[in-house]
Amino acid sequence: MIDVPLSVLDLAPVQSGRTVGEGLDATTELARRTEALGYHRFWVAEHHNMPGIASSAPSVLLAHLAAATSTIRVGSGGVMLPNHAPLVVAEQFGTLHALHPGRIDLGIGRAPGTDQATARALRRTADGLSAESFPQELAALLGYFRGSDPGGIAATPGRGEEPEIWLLGSSGYSAQVAALLGIPFAFAHHIAPDNTEPALALYREHFRPSERLERPHAMVAVAAICADTDERAEVLAGPRDLAFLNLVRGTPRALATPEEAAAFRPSEQERAFIRQRRAGQLLGSPETVRGQLEDLLRRTQADELMINTLVYDIDDRARSFELLTEKVAA
Repeated sequence: MIDVPLSVLDLAPVQSGRTVGEGLDATTELARRTEALGYHRFWVAEHHNMPGIASSAPSVLLAHLAAATSTIRVGSGGVMLPNHAPLVVAEQFGTLHALHPGRIDLGIGRAPGTDQATARALRRTADGLSAESFPQELAALLGYFRGSDPGGIAATPGRGEEPEIWLLGSSGYSAQVAALLGIPFAFAHHIAPDNTEPALALYREHFRPSERLERPHAMVAVAAICADTDERAEVLAGPRDLAFLNLVRGTPRALATPEEAAAFRPSEQERAFIRQRRAGQLLGSPETVRGQLEDLLRRTQADELMINTLVYDIDDRARSFELLTEKVAA
């Protein structure tokens, strides 16, 4: 039995041949369905300048998702702090927490998550965009929630309305910052699987207990597609593989249909890239995925798992999450 909490990371994909509104409707439907299945959290990522991803405004989308659900925690996976003034983030998530107390997570990332031109367009200044600025930006954000009122400014809402705060990362740097602050850490295994175990080791080694967390608490985010058969899972994975190829080419676009992905003929170099991208991911029938998941938990000792399932059709996406709870984790 897989006895760690399971959660959802969604990118609000925009599907080929469909509108942004339809993509957001599918994400809302997935939040409702995974809540009914007993998933613990539903997070959305922040991306910009990408026609295939509609989660560019996490706080706005989270307000909608929280109102459309009733028990599942909703949060950001994450808010990319270099793109935003800390005061704005504190006010936005303080508002969310005030409206939905006990259900809001604020996952924070230290990279812009986009190109530099887009990052500057978001913030309208280069201040705060460098990696060296992150500790000060994070300290200011925490201060607005905790009443130290940086610069003599009180965040309202914000002060006294602190959501559950996580630090996100794909390297050892964020792991150590989370450890020193005594906050939960979520590692992007779906992005940097080779770094997962070293980063988690650093987090646990350097962890300092805080008022909010007595011991290390680590979540691993992993890409997963589970279908009734291995063959069906391979078909569903085609659009995701093509999406990542388009991204590295610098030509991001809407998420292809399985038929469009099947018609694509990758070069040998592109096939090698796809194989490399699949390393550490969960893909296959419930029996296949169960073995992969057990191995991941054995190696990482994760306290929670967060699943990202980039699949074209909402019914196939929901079916994957259903199989994970009813056939894999049970």
